[in-house]
Amino acid sequence: MAVLCPGSFDPITVGHLDIIRRAHALFGEVVVAIGNNSTKDYLFSFDERVDLVRGATADLDHITVEPMDGLLVDFCRARGIPAVVKGLRFGADFDFELQMAHMNHAMGGIETVLLPAAKGHVTLSSTIIRQVIRLGGDVSDYVPDNVAAAVARLRGSIDA
Repeated sequence: MAVLCPGSFDPITVGHLDIIRRAHALFGEVVVAIGNNSTKDYLFSFDERVDLVRGATADLDHITVEPMDGLLVDFCRARGIPAVVKGLRFGADFDFELQMAHMNHAMGGIETVLLPAAKGHVTLSSTIIRQVIRLGGDVSDYVPDNVAAAVARLRGSIDA
């Protein structure tokens, strides 16, 4: 059965990859959907984020990456995906994801599976990673190699 791991992934982190791998181990097939959130100030463009997630997951079998526009329930319905897998780091994540789970179920019958973040990734978020990048810090321990390379290129273009 295919499940969906949605997010904006700006950028994808090792914590995201851990959730994707664990979802794969449980369900066998994962579609990673990259969407836009109008409240976020993105570091990477939509196309760059899609490419970065594809690169970060290229070595994983039965994982596909697709851009997502519109409602998650419509995306799932069009692909016959019955469930979403989301990672939880702390209580505020649960509060938000529970609301989303109820809405997705009410609107499209989509089930939600919530996986707790691995102990080593609990404090890791794309928001913090973006801030560290913008302030010139090293994020290479927290992102896949292709993202670290993209950050280096981004810094090179800013310095040029």
